[in-house]
Amino acid sequence: MQSVKISVVIPSYGNWAALKTIELLDKMKYVDQFIFISDKETPDTATKQLSINSSYIFSSKIIKFICENVTAEYILFITEQCSLEINDKTIEQLLNKAANSNAGLYYSDYFVRKNNEINTHPLIDYQTGSIRDDFDFGPLIFLKKSALQSACEDLLNEQGESLFSGLYQLRLAVSRKFSIEKISEPIYIVERSETDNSDKKLFRYVDPGNRELQLEMEAAVTDHLKKIGAYLEPGFKDVNFIESSFTIEASIIIPVKNRAKTIKDAVRSALAQKTDFNYNIIVVDNHSSDGTTEILKSLAIKNDKIIHHIPQSDELGIGGCWNKAIDHPKCGGFSVQLDSDDIYLDENTLQKIVDKFYEEKCAMVIGSYKLTDFNLNEIPPGTIDHKEWTAENGPNNALRINGLGAPRAFYTPVIRNIKFPNVSYGEDYSVALAICREYKIGRIYEPVYICRRWEGNTDASLTIEQENKNNSYKDFIRSEEIKTRQNLNRLKQTGKNLV
Repeated sequence: MQSVKISVVIPSYGNWAALKTIELLDKMKYVDQFIFISDKETPDTATKQLSINSSYIFSSKIIKFICENVTAEYILFITEQCSLEINDKTIEQLLNKAANSNAGLYYSDYFVRKNNEINTHPLIDYQTGSIRDDFDFGPLIFLKKSALQSACEDLLNEQGESLFSGLYQLRLAVSRKFSIEKISEPIYIVERSETDNSDKKLFRYVDPGNRELQLEMEAAVTDHLKKIGAYLEPGFKDVNFIESSFTIEASIIIPVKNRAKTIKDAVRSALAQKTDFNYNIIVVDNHSSDGTTEILKSLAIKNDKIIHHIPQSDELGIGGCWNKAIDHPKCGGFSVQLDSDDIYLDENTLQKIVDKFYEEKCAMVIGSYKLTDFNLNEIPPGTIDHKEWTAENGPNNALRINGLGAPRAFYTPVIRNIKFPNVSYGEDYSVALAICREYKIGRIYEPVYICRRWEGNTDASLTIEQENKNNSYKDFIRSEEIKTRQNLNRLKQTGKNLV
């Protein structure tokens, strides 16, 4: 084992974290080579080193440089600017794993040292659908040289020069020829000095300042989907609304459980809508126990637009509640989202959404929203409009990102056929992917909705375990969607009937 050597790739900007990690690694028996990436002078602490100057540490130029200059059989790639505590045992665990597996890339759980406390940071397993560009490998990945060079051959001859997406392209290329494996135990320590801003991370992909990065990432995932046979060609079916007859044009759907603080605002917002068509409000009350039920009963008595439905089953998630609403005999031709702690921007939201259906002959409409606190004060990043969506490539790029926006509205016959999964996270993402596989999604890029962020939100103050569970489920959704799209493309190639 000692004869095996590794090369270390490390972004080094001369900060204390990088210097500390380099000094530690330079003393280790397995380290044979350092490759520094820096826009400044590289530290002169290593006995054997190469360096490349660049402000773009994950550019395709950097990946090509690494491929051409790496000497060892294995590569330890440090992807973050942080202090890592690694020892020979860490390397031995990685080498043992690589020696007994055909995978090309490895990563592991790790410890985090912060304020003199050490906690485990668990990661999730890599799936076929783990193609979002923010998949968390931790700050350290371990590559076989053979996988690195094979992946480089696959991507660098075809992809143009990129400043941001080189590492993303690389791991997608690795996943096409090799498996990617996680070591399910923490084998190193990360020392963090800054507080993570989860909201900033959550909305990074819709930040207009990241537009160039997003375009590169979209190009990378589109190329990947083409190579694995899951790419959807532009061209979708129009919806013929004349074929279906509903006595109600639209229904506002509000699933709710224990939202006594906000449900009255949501229902009043729905009642305030001014339209040139008839609509109702279907509130699926999922056995609330905090006074929500009593509030809804009082509101429903005063206004016959409100249908207060309490399902018999007490095992429903948000998706299950949606299924009860869209299958209700009084559900309208369009089913329009309103979460129980949100409100519409003004009285014109519902009209704008229904108009968009007819204008674009689409099966789903997604609007834009303003992010506020509980008291409706706007908070960063403000308006979320998802302008990264394009009619031509949106259905493909949707597999890279974590959400498509709000409010969401559906042509009821289509969503009745698809149905929501009975979960309380990712149910909307799942059906949106299924719809855009076949139908056009209409977009409204001006705000029509107000999304409140407060301690009662389903995604507020999540533990790392809860985040991992959510991310694993969405990766599963993507995995299933990729399989479905691959099968559809195979059927198209053989000319078989897809119905």
